[in-house]
Amino acid sequence: MKIIDIHTHIYPDDIAQKATDSVKNFYGIGDSHMNGTESMLLERGRQAGISQFVILPVAIRPDRAQHINDFILQKAAENPDYIPFGTVHAAMDGLTEETERLLDAGVKGIKMHPDSQRFAIDDPRLYPLYEAIQGRVPVLLHMGDQRYDYSHPARLRKILQLFPQLDAIAAHFGGYSMYDTAKELLLDTNCVMDISSSMMFMQPGEAERYINIYGAERMAFGTDYPMWDPVTETEKFLQLTLTDDQKEQIAHKTAERILQL
Repeated sequence: MKIIDIHTHIYPDDIAQKATDSVKNFYGIGDSHMNGTESMLLERGRQAGISQFVILPVAIRPDRAQHINDFILQKAAENPDYIPFGTVHAAMDGLTEETERLLDAGVKGIKMHPDSQRFAIDDPRLYPLYEAIQGRVPVLLHMGDQRYDYSHPARLRKILQLFPQLDAIAAHFGGYSMYDTAKELLLDTNCVMDISSSMMFMQPGEAERYINIYGAERMAFGTDYPMWDPVTETEKFLQLTLTDDQKEQIAHKTAERILQL
């Protein structure tokens, strides 16, 4: 079975472990033995049977967005199995110009992590971004966290109503730690969900229940490396009680459709 990992992160080797530890500390997660390097992603990803990797940058500081984007674009140029996204920040200068630069460079989407970047999904400063990318590439958003309100599913619902041509990928079943709330707010929208960083927090059968509610055509596989090990996450996915057609859809077909691969 072909597998596309729609949710991975890599960092320059000299800061990879520090960056990984920082993200894990943000969520209070212990050592997963992943270090955030490109080499470990490829090693563990290949062992898991993953053939392509969507690499997602996040600019915590607005003045770092262009530098981080340059790193991702360079890595994607070196490895055809990488599918690059770009990052922006609501407070950055030249947001529209950087967005157009990324689109011209061939990124397949824009990634934002509202909780760590400290701005809301529906911040009006982001409206020019949504206007620029709707109908062109999707935005992939970290979604949901009981500790914060920046990425609440209600905020994504508002944006999808304001920008009806926008394609959105709502990470973590649409709302990490608030899966039922996400279902209530996003079920009747057209957004896609990824299944990353969720299965380990769910009760047996719960992942299958949400997949059947949304439909496999709205679900995409993701590991959230280096938060988690691609081998372990792929095994968990393949062990779900789903039909072969559902697994095929989630493993690669949804990603191929929304990313226009």
